[in-house]
Amino acid sequence: MGTASSLVSPGEVIEDGYGGEGGEACEIPVEVKPKARLLRSSFRRGPRVIGASFKSTGSVDLEYAAEYERLRKEYEIFRVSKNNEIASMQKKESKLDEENKRLRAELQALQKTYQKILREKESALEAKYQAMERAATFEHDRDKVKRQFKIFRETKEKEIQDLLRAKRDLEAKLQQLQAQGIQVYDLNDSDSDDNQTTVTAAGTQCEYWSGGVLGSEPSMGSMMQLQQTFRGPEFAHSLIDVEGPFANVSRDDWDAAVASLLQVSPHVPQALWSNTVRCFLIFTQETKAELDVFIKKHSPVLRRMCEGLGHFYLNVCFPEENAASYAVERKQEIERSSVCVLLVKSTVTSSVVEDCEEAFVQNPDGHPLVLYLRTEEDHNLTGPTRQLLERVNAADKAAKVKVVDHSGSAEEGAELIYSQLEKVIKQELLAIQGEDVDSKDSGIEEGHEEDSDVLWDLHDEQEQIESYQQARSSTTSQLGFQKYIDRLNDMIAAPPPTPPLLVSGGPGSGKSLLLSKWIEQLQKQSPNTLFLYHFVGRPLSTSSEPVLIIKRLTVKLLQHFWSISGLSMEPSKILEEFPRWLERLSARHQGNIIIIIDSIDQIQQAERNMKWLIDPLPVNVRVVVSVNVETCPQAWRLWPTLHLDPLSPREVKSIVNAECQSMDLKLTKDQEKKLERHSRSATTCNALYVTLLARMMISIAGWSLEKCLEQCLQCQDTMSLYRLALKMMLNSLNTDREQHIMREILCLVCASHNGVSESEVLDLFPDLELPVLSSVLYHLNRLCIVTLRCGLIRFQHLQAWEAVRLEFLGGGSSLPSYRQKLIQYFSQQLSQDHVTWRVADELPWLLQQQEDRTKLQLSLLNLFVSQNLYKRGHFSELLAYWQYVGKDKSSMATEYFDSLKHYEKSCESDDTMTKLANLYETLGRFLKDLGLPSQAVAPLQRSLEIRETALDPDHPSVARSLHQLAGVYVQWKKYGNAEQLYKQALEISENAYGAEHASVARELESLAMLYQKQNKYEQAEKLRKRSVKIRQKTARQKGHMYGFTLLRRRALQLEELTLGKDSADSAKTLNELGVLYYLQNNLDAAKMFLTRSLEMRQRVLGPDHPDCAQSLNNLAALHTERREYETSEDMYERALDIRKRALSPDHPSLAYTLKHLAMLYKRRGKLEKAVPLYELSLEIREKSFGPKHPSVATALVNLAVIYCQLKKHSDALPLYERALKVYEDSLGRSHPRVGETLKNLAVLSYEEGDFEKAAELYKRAMEIKEAEPSLVCGNAPSRHSSSGDTFSLRGPAPLPHAPR
Repeated sequence: MGTASSLVSPGEVIEDGYGGEGGEACEIPVEVKPKARLLRSSFRRGPRVIGASFKSTGSVDLEYAAEYERLRKEYEIFRVSKNNEIASMQKKESKLDEENKRLRAELQALQKTYQKILREKESALEAKYQAMERAATFEHDRDKVKRQFKIFRETKEKEIQDLLRAKRDLEAKLQQLQAQGIQVYDLNDSDSDDNQTTVTAAGTQCEYWSGGVLGSEPSMGSMMQLQQTFRGPEFAHSLIDVEGPFANVSRDDWDAAVASLLQVSPHVPQALWSNTVRCFLIFTQETKAELDVFIKKHSPVLRRMCEGLGHFYLNVCFPEENAASYAVERKQEIERSSVCVLLVKSTVTSSVVEDCEEAFVQNPDGHPLVLYLRTEEDHNLTGPTRQLLERVNAADKAAKVKVVDHSGSAEEGAELIYSQLEKVIKQELLAIQGEDVDSKDSGIEEGHEEDSDVLWDLHDEQEQIESYQQARSSTTSQLGFQKYIDRLNDMIAAPPPTPPLLVSGGPGSGKSLLLSKWIEQLQKQSPNTLFLYHFVGRPLSTSSEPVLIIKRLTVKLLQHFWSISGLSMEPSKILEEFPRWLERLSARHQGNIIIIIDSIDQIQQAERNMKWLIDPLPVNVRVVVSVNVETCPQAWRLWPTLHLDPLSPREVKSIVNAECQSMDLKLTKDQEKKLERHSRSATTCNALYVTLLARMMISIAGWSLEKCLEQCLQCQDTMSLYRLALKMMLNSLNTDREQHIMREILCLVCASHNGVSESEVLDLFPDLELPVLSSVLYHLNRLCIVTLRCGLIRFQHLQAWEAVRLEFLGGGSSLPSYRQKLIQYFSQQLSQDHVTWRVADELPWLLQQQEDRTKLQLSLLNLFVSQNLYKRGHFSELLAYWQYVGKDKSSMATEYFDSLKHYEKSCESDDTMTKLANLYETLGRFLKDLGLPSQAVAPLQRSLEIRETALDPDHPSVARSLHQLAGVYVQWKKYGNAEQLYKQALEISENAYGAEHASVARELESLAMLYQKQNKYEQAEKLRKRSVKIRQKTARQKGHMYGFTLLRRRALQLEELTLGKDSADSAKTLNELGVLYYLQNNLDAAKMFLTRSLEMRQRVLGPDHPDCAQSLNNLAALHTERREYETSEDMYERALDIRKRALSPDHPSLAYTLKHLAMLYKRRGKLEKAVPLYELSLEIREKSFGPKHPSVATALVNLAVIYCQLKKHSDALPLYERALKVYEDSLGRSHPRVGETLKNLAVLSYEEGDFEKAAELYKRAMEIKEAEPSLVCGNAPSRHSSSGDTFSLRGPAPLPHAPR
């Protein structure tokens, strides 16, 4: 035998015979005892040695046997130990199997439990969704019922109004007949009692809900009495909870007034004609030096200032040598001018005298006037000059002419003219006095911090207003539109649900004219109807962009409800959310909402982007759209349709004759027959065709009427007639240069995005003189080819654009060359660091049309271009440009950030750092609106750092950055960080503006919204109430952007309508004027008109007429506001005396005067004099409303308060207890009025020493207060709120603060 290692070779695998795993064999050293020498030698090879010993061989065998025995025993021990190990492992294996089975069983049980929970969750979610659907259905049904009830109520109220008005008319006629001595049938002689009517004294109202207070026709002045209007039981209307002029003005009255006022005027500046500051300069040869210096040196400064604010600037002057040939143009330019300047020395020419007569004498109040008079010792005024100046002075009754008297050099004179014009433009035209204007700020005014989150374009709004006004000003009486207007009214009055109404017709059939005329008529007939209109221009223009259209309509809709917050800027969301806004806001509107979209088929992808049209509309919403009959989408043809038929021969003849009569021309019988034979096809009876034909006959110079008519009658459609008009217009111009100018202007307008301005045309053609341009544009406008809209030359009709494209541009093949000219012009402005809204509007669009992606990206990376587009709300347009370049949102953000970093290196001064901070803020807001809050944080944070360093840590701009940064954290749901930033912004705004500024209200609203998201409803409600009070107070003090500016314009319109002679109607109008000025907090103007109204009523109606009491009431309220209490008390007493004699003892108007006189006595501490008035007021209310009416309870509480202040607690206690019983029975035990009365009773019990009863009453009052529903966004505490004149028991009410 050998060693154990000899049994296997190294590296072989040993099999485990016991089921174990094999292992790799290795050499194991084994100690072996040395053998005897004899033993080893016995195994040597070779011949055996003779004579060897046998004993030696036996001993070797014994040794082998012992070794074998030892190995056998070792093996047996090894085998037994391994068997034991195997048995132990088998036991462990069985245990592990059992554990595995147990765990598998547990796993299966858990899986079953999970499946069960999952099924329960799914069923719960399904039940939740079903409940939400049921709730939504219930809310929809509830809103529907409410709207139906509102319509029913309004209908019945209108019927009552009509009946009462008819009743008053009959009573007035009856009194007139009796006064004339005519015997009238006496109802008392009748055998039947069914038709008996009680006739009260003059001016008495038998029904207190009839609208007016004194029996006159309801009007804004009579309905909005300065303190309270009795339109019905006091608990039936909510009241605006504000101070001063709005105290106790019914919210329904106010909403109706604002809704109608919003139809009066637009919200854009009206001092400028078509968004252009037009400076008409009248000069002589003696003052030409001053004019040249002004135009060369100072005019560019004024232009830069105006363009920086989003307006155009244009100098208009006609040289003396050729002024006579531009007589019509001069008159038109004077009418359009924003300011007129006369530069005169000693002599004047006839053209100067004519222009001065037109501008300074005949219409001195039409626009600001500046007179520059150069005086020298050796030059005296000539006779004509002196007479002219005397006429100007005589016409200037209001002393509005600014006179600049100068005797120095021409340069100094030009400087004086410039300083005066700058003041006029800033103060009177643009209203920016004291503001430092910088054109690099992209023309965006930063002054309205409260509206900084709303991004929309005033230019788009003004374009729409001018489109409507131009269409409305067109002559439509000859087109027979009244039949279509009547049909539109019938279709609008159809019961809901009503799909959109389709107005169809061929191109130029008069759809826009019809809609504008219809809007104008309906605004007069239905003042409570809200109109939202949009006139779509030519394809690819801004007015045809669907997202901008819907955003504009949404903003206009929100404006009418004084709320513009929560509007998304993302294009897809704007289109999705419009129907929801429409549904929500229509439920709040008191009347109907009518949406009109003209030429809707010109909108880009109209059928896809206007999908909301096919959804069911709210009950009080109607939509009217006009389409070209040839391009109307198939799905829309099923809607109710009003088709415009071709004109009849009689209508064609009347239009042509009207145009001819305007130029003192008349068609011969033969010409009329030719025209009648020609106007038999649909294309030649088109309204636009006939109008254009008539204009061509009378407007083309050098063409006889017969020749022109022959040429026109050869054209069988509007397109060919337009092309003929272009040719005839070219031939009528005097020189080739003028023809070239006209062709170039039309081609540039055709190639542009939205048109070109007059100043841009003059820049593109330096040799062009303004008189020539004015003449060309005048004649093109007369031919219905171009018009000026928002300061831009545009085509009047789509067919005019198409005719120019075919006639001058070879069907569009030459468009790229003209676009390139415009690109060079706007790129030059960009290189001069002169970025205006025009550059931002035109340059990117032109580069996109030229398919130059590289330059397009470079223009977008000019930060002021992108800032301009974003701040004007052209969000979708900016995104479309980046998509065209091939950049997604993230890469676009990176490009902007890198560009800003590069721009930051060149910023050194504080001014440039401020602009840099504005750019960073704009980028942050842009990225936040894109849904990239993580990328928006960095620029907003950088904007904050720059403002804190360059300005001051407490500067209001820092608060703006904090506000925007907090908005990002809200998106991230990091409410703790957002709350801290909002509080910092609130603190800065309060320190900078005071505690009652609109910026403070904005921060409070943001904090309230944040707390609401965190379910901190109590804190949110406190902040929201405070914000509402600030909004209301600031609105009252300085006028809200969308409310009180309209009151001013309405007041001016009423002032213009005031009759010159004394009359009751004129007195009523003066009273309305006083009310409107009072609501604007213009107390001086209000006093003047109310005093005039009172004096006129006393002269016309007599000093004891009830209408005089109304004027006295209003004047008394005004004097109370001014703390002139003695005068106020005297007027209230006079009004009370008149109403006691003129009205029945239980008339509510008498209670009105009693209440306010008693309140005045109370304010002045004359409690003893107030007691009988309160007692009489209580008696009147009991007779008027019954003893269980909430208004009676209010009177009881008021009287009880007076008794408590007089320490007559025993008299006050039964009044309180009776008021509490009335409130509980009529309003419910948990109404806030009940809580107020309980609180007063608790105070009374405490003062009487009954502490247990006081504690019990106070506890119940607090329970009612805690359960009171929250007041959201200024809604009244309850629809059962009464007059609100209940006071605390702790002492007299404090005197009202004087208006600031």
